[in-house]
Amino acid sequence: MLNLTYQYKLALTKQQQQTYDEWLETSRRVWNYALAERKDWYKSRACPIDRCSLRGEYIIPPDAPRPSFSSQCKALTQARKVYPELALAHAQISPQPPLGRGATGGLRRLEKAFVSMWERGHGFPRFKKPGRLRSLLFPQLGKDPVRGNRVKLPGVGWVKMRLSRAIPEGFVVKQAQVVKRASGWYVMLTLQCEIEVPDIVPHGEALGIDVGLSNYLATSAGELVPRPRFFVDLQSKLKLLQQRVSQKVKGSNNWRKAHHKVAKLHEYIRNCRQDFFYKLAHRLCDDVGMVFAEKLNFKAWARGMFSKHTLDAAHGEFLRILKWVCWKRGVFYAEVDAKGTSQICPSCGTNTGKKELSVRVHQCPECGYTTDRDIAAAQVVVQRGLAAVGQTVKMFGEGLSVGSP
Repeated sequence: MLNLTYQYKLALTKQQQQTYDEWLETSRRVWNYALAERKDWYKSRACPIDRCSLRGEYIIPPDAPRPSFSSQCKALTQARKVYPELALAHAQISPQPPLGRGATGGLRRLEKAFVSMWERGHGFPRFKKPGRLRSLLFPQLGKDPVRGNRVKLPGVGWVKMRLSRAIPEGFVVKQAQVVKRASGWYVMLTLQCEIEVPDIVPHGEALGIDVGLSNYLATSAGELVPRPRFFVDLQSKLKLLQQRVSQKVKGSNNWRKAHHKVAKLHEYIRNCRQDFFYKLAHRLCDDVGMVFAEKLNFKAWARGMFSKHTLDAAHGEFLRILKWVCWKRGVFYAEVDAKGTSQICPSCGTNTGKKELSVRVHQCPECGYTTDRDIAAAQVVVQRGLAAVGQTVKMFGEGLSVGSP
């Protein structure tokens, strides 16, 4: 079973946009009401049994069951008969919320947030302010929902879309997710095909990469990719736009226009970053059969003194895109242990000791191999990757006393 997700821009009319905005607001209110119900139940069980709190008390009968996804879905079904605004929204969006990046709201998403808090250490779910919801997921579409450059969406009917790439033959559209962004409305179609994709085996030439902040990454082939500063270069412009937002009356039309300009700039930064990531990932996959990278904890990087630059570089997002591009192009991808990659000589394997961040050149005192520090680390990464897959490890700088950076 192969699943693909394609994104297309929609041409919604003002009436259709208003319809989806109302559905987004309904889903947000469902999220907040369900979260308040669960939060009150937990607080009523957290107070001592022999005394009351001076700040406030949540009195709920002791035999009241814990609110769950199934019980809240049943309550939502009954609430549709009482509240007409809930009945106007599509039946699938309230119990079946958006699942895409940045999208929140709905009962199933709330249940997923609590499971992530219990099992993955995430924070407690929070209430969502107006405008926080930005997508709607429709898990069921009608028969033949896509015809040419038009798609049939629940509630609004047939809508034109910009068919940037054709849907592959043999794939069936299973679900659609409508996303609202600063530049317009988009639809993300999930395509499914009954085929089995074999696992990629190690083959061909190997390439190791080492990510960093001085250079975005270094390869074992000796290439240094400079780090583009997507957010830092536009930080002054973003600061100016945010100052203009603060000078407007909150809730006014001018405030909304200024806020929209800030959102468009953030989306522009995101698009530039992703465009760079995809182009770089495809270039790394050219003429190689294996790509090896370090397994790093980027959350710990983001807590350091260079947190702004680390988050701007978004190495974790790049490695995720690189893994997807390698799978798409039939290149084997694996991550290796990152411990001590900058302390080992890739030529003779000698441990040269810990280096300061200001030392950017690797020079081995045993064999005399000299090269850039990041390139040496990338060469150690590719050696570990080849050893992990059971292939011959290449020693760099063989027959040379001094290598070229």
